[in-house]
Amino acid sequence: MKQNKRYILFVILLLLIVFCFSGVYRMPYYVYKPGAADALDPIVSVDGSEKSEGDMHLVTVRGGQATPFQYVMAKILPYHQIEKLEDVIPEGISEEEYTQAQLMQMESSQEASTVVAYEAAGADLQIDYKGVYVVSVVKDLPADGQLKQGDLITAVDEQEVKEATDLTDYVTSKKIGDTITLQIERDDEQLEKKLKLQALPDTQIPGIGITLVTDRDVSEDPKVTFSSGQIGGPSAGLMFSLEIYDQLEAEDLTKGYQICGTGEVDYEGNVGRIGGIDKKVVAADKEGCDIFFAPNEQGAADSNYEVAKQTAEDIGTDMKIIPVDTFEDAKNYLEQMPAK
Repeated sequence: MKQNKRYILFVILLLLIVFCFSGVYRMPYYVYKPGAADALDPIVSVDGSEKSEGDMHLVTVRGGQATPFQYVMAKILPYHQIEKLEDVIPEGISEEEYTQAQLMQMESSQEASTVVAYEAAGADLQIDYKGVYVVSVVKDLPADGQLKQGDLITAVDEQEVKEATDLTDYVTSKKIGDTITLQIERDDEQLEKKLKLQALPDTQIPGIGITLVTDRDVSEDPKVTFSSGQIGGPSAGLMFSLEIYDQLEAEDLTKGYQICGTGEVDYEGNVGRIGGIDKKVVAADKEGCDIFFAPNEQGAADSNYEVAKQTAEDIGTDMKIIPVDTFEDAKNYLEQMPAK
C-alpha cells in the first residue's frame, strides 16, 4: 500500500515537473498567432475631436519565444506560425534590443500617419528633420562593431542626411568595395566612421548592415497624442492615419462601421506590405469588423490582399476585404460608402 502511494506521488511529481518545464523552458523558436483588434479611439486622440459612430481598429499579431507547450499548440492550432528564433531576432541582438527596435518603428509609424492625415485634411503641420537613427545592426556586416542602436547619423561623405532614404539611396548608388564616411552622434559625442560597403545577404546590393528610422520633429495643430503602450512595429500606419483623419474632419468617416486593416504607411501615403496578414484577418473577424483594408502591392500575385482574401474565404467571414495601395484609396472607399 505504501509502495503504491509512493508510486502515485512519484508520478504526480514527475507530471508537475514536466508541466512546469513545458511552460517555462524557452525553445529556439518564435511563435506567431492571431492577436487583437482594438478600437483606436482610446489610443489616438486629436484635441477637440468628437467620437464617431463606428470605430477604426488596430489589429495585432501576438508573438513570443516558444515554450514546449506553446510549440506543440502552434503545431495543432490553425493560423499559428513557428519560426526559428534566429530568423526573427538576428544573432547578436538581445530580446530587449529587438523590442526597442519595434517600439522605434511604431513611433516612426505614428509620425508618418500624422503627416499623411494632417496633409490630407489640410490641417496645420510643420516638420523639422534631424537625421537618421540606427535601429539595429546586423552581425558580421561592416557596421557590426562600428555602429550601435541609437546612433544618430547626420551626414554621409559630408552630405547631410535628413531622411533614411537619403542614406539608403546614396549607399545603393555606390559599388561593393567602396568606402563611405558617416558622421554620427552618440551620447552627445561627435564621431566619424569609415565603412567599406559589402554585398547584403543573398543580394548584390551594396550596404553596411543596418536598419534605420528617420528622426523628425513633427509639430501639428490641433495636437494629436498616442497611447499605444508596448505595441511595436510599423504595420498600424494605415489605420492610425485613417483614425487621425476621421478625428480631424467634421464628417464621420466610419459611418457607423467597424473598420479594421493593416499596412505600413510612408510619408507620401503609400501602403506597404506587412507580416502576419492571415492572423490579422482572423483577429479582425473575431472582433466583428465589417471592413478590412489590406495592402494590394500594386496587384502582385502574392500580395497581402490576396492572402487576406483567401483567409477570409477559408474562415467563412462576411467581413469585406478591400485592397489598397495608398491612404487615399482607403479614404475614398470610406467616403463613398453608404451610412450603416
